[in-house]
Amino acid sequence: MEPLAADDPRVLGGYRLLGRLGAGGMGRVFLGRSAGGRTVAVKVVHAHFAVDDQFRARFRREIEAARRVGGAWTAPVLDADPDADVPWVATGYVAGPSLAQAVTEAEPLAEHSVRALGAGLAEALAAVHALGLVHRDVKPSNVLLTLDGPLLIDFGIARATDGTASLTSTGVSVGSPGYMAPEQILGKGATGAADVFSLGAVLAFAATGSSPFRGDSSAALLYKVVHEEPELGARLTSELRDLVAGCLAKDPAHRPAPAELAARLAGDGGGAAGLVRAGWLPGPLVERVTRQAVELLNLDAGTGGGEFGPPDPSYGVGFGGAGAGGEAASGLVPFDAPAQLHGAEGAVPPGAPWPVAGATGAGAGHPPTGAGAGHTPTGAGHPPTAARIADLPTGASSPTAPKERRIALSGAVGGAARPRRVSCTLVLSVAGALAAATTAAFVFQLMPGLGGNADRSQAGAEPPGGRTPSARPSGPGGRPTVGKPFLGTWTGSITTSHGIPNGTMTSTITAGGKGDYVIRTTYDAVLVRCEAKAKLESATRSRLVLAERPDGRQGPGCTGNKSRVTYTLAKDGASIAFASDDPAGGSPKATLTKH
Repeated sequence: MEPLAADDPRVLGGYRLLGRLGAGGMGRVFLGRSAGGRTVAVKVVHAHFAVDDQFRARFRREIEAARRVGGAWTAPVLDADPDADVPWVATGYVAGPSLAQAVTEAEPLAEHSVRALGAGLAEALAAVHALGLVHRDVKPSNVLLTLDGPLLIDFGIARATDGTASLTSTGVSVGSPGYMAPEQILGKGATGAADVFSLGAVLAFAATGSSPFRGDSSAALLYKVVHEEPELGARLTSELRDLVAGCLAKDPAHRPAPAELAARLAGDGGGAAGLVRAGWLPGPLVERVTRQAVELLNLDAGTGGGEFGPPDPSYGVGFGGAGAGGEAASGLVPFDAPAQLHGAEGAVPPGAPWPVAGATGAGAGHPPTGAGAGHTPTGAGHPPTAARIADLPTGASSPTAPKERRIALSGAVGGAARPRRVSCTLVLSVAGALAAATTAAFVFQLMPGLGGNADRSQAGAEPPGGRTPSARPSGPGGRPTVGKPFLGTWTGSITTSHGIPNGTMTSTITAGGKGDYVIRTTYDAVLVRCEAKAKLESATRSRLVLAERPDGRQGPGCTGNKSRVTYTLAKDGASIAFASDDPAGGSPKATLTKH
């Protein structure tokens, strides 16, 4: 990453800029941080685009379309201001190189990795096409390799240049000739089939290290794409070769649909998620992504610890203000030529998404003034779990340090095709040992602080009660109460919504009615303990719905979120099914038995 130049902005919207990540055909990319500590990539378009009214209109429409895109394998826009003097767009920053960087600087991916890559991207395209959108620029630099799977980024942004400012100042067209479909090159328009063609070229690159269409100039590349057969090389064999060749058919009607392609690539592996869970990245890439995440934590923002205050709504579904959008996964949308982060350690690019903790309240636009502004944290919530490295906090040691985030690592040493996945929990203090990890998965806490303030409005209002059956145990005045079969101490093992083991929990349920704190819970993982209490919102004979919050001051490793939890008693009364809606905690679930 490069330092900011003298003419670079220092603040855009609600984001303090920390350095320059790169530049390309459309503009510059900066690393920024929100008032709540969320790390983002902020893209600023070139001035000659900014003066084009048609570009602004298209840019605005494409930003609106990109906000609609969300899912496990996509990284949509999080915030933008197309009406600013110089339009900009912000996305979550993700630790992980682009496919172009990973393959160019190391080696092609093994078949299992290519299948996981292709299945994830195909599922992403299926979701995008279902919204009536076409990506139009699927290429290796628009695919990020994260610990939780591939991410497809840069939705629709390049399309904003169509028919208006379609050339850069040097006269070079914004686009990727070697990965464009023939019909795009011939000016016949792009449909979803064009994205499938581009995906085939991307998979060929991932498996062989070379584009299937090679030439010394853009003109030569364009000619080969339209008129010649792809060069797939000797590394691409068997069914995978046939699938890639099918994607690269000249006639759009002969290409497979994304859903069909995803199913054939995944086979019986449980979809793209199943392939990723099995461990999809080779060991060196896992180490690289981990190292990049730690470097980002150590990034000097040039401010005192805690200046940005406690976590704010930028951790949730929107950033507040005019640019705030709906629910979105995190992910960097890099321009064509990103700069590297600390030399060869790869660069612009995660996670999310997967969703992060939802919140409402004040926007992210105005950080507190003065060092140490903000609330005294109390921390709490659920133990560490798997999530994309989209929200890496600052390295401040102040108690006002931003909300911690977590990642899950899985990989194979020696390029094994189907690595075995194991899970354990580590805190960041031992992150340096990850370089020696063999075939394994690690869940550890990326944190310098102690979590957020449980009383802050940004943490979200206590969740509303859910729909419950009509039979309700009640006390005086008809107030719902906890039924006797629930009373006692219950314990069990936690798993995230992705099936990853995540420690144990012990809940002590006591008598009480609506509005009372009736459950105290301890969440235990390796080196991490979080405590919470839950207030009863509604009750039936078999189900309790509660609002959970931190219970006292916690150590590092807790989400600091309020959440809605349910305890559902089995018909035989021998067990309780626990569930939480805290996405930052991995939406944990557990089957509890009486202790």
